[in-house]
Amino acid sequence: MPDNDDQVVLAERLNHLFRTSRPQGRHWTNREVAEEVKRINPGLKVSSAYLSALRTGKRSNPSTDLLSALAKFFGVSPAYFVDPDHADRVDSQLTALNELGQAGVRGVALRVVGLPPESLAAITAVIDQVRKLQGLPPVEE
Repeated sequence: MPDNDDQVVLAERLNHLFRTSRPQGRHWTNREVAEEVKRINPGLKVSSAYLSALRTGKRSNPSTDLLSALAKFFGVSPAYFVDPDHADRVDSQLTALNELGQAGVRGVALRVVGLPPESLAAITAVIDQVRKLQGLPPVEE
């Protein structure tokens, strides 16, 4: 039987995924996630109430099938739920992606994909100049 620490860890990790995975700039609801997980895995039993119980720590022993389905839904490895080092790396990446999306940087990044190196260098120079004009520090790579 899982101990209280396991309940807290699972709840924290699930909540982090719900917070950082933002379709069209909004958060997923328990109902939306449960419905999508069931649609993709018709034999899997999951409800919005059960997800809520997992997220609050009231329940803490989901099946490995459910953990795998949730990991797939959120685009992480199932190891996210059991390996603290892996979870820390993923959390850092998700937080950075979320910040980039909120800052409008994602649109800029999408526009430069596929450009040749000389074009990227020119764009980088322009961005560096704008940062300087705005009084922002240079970016260290």
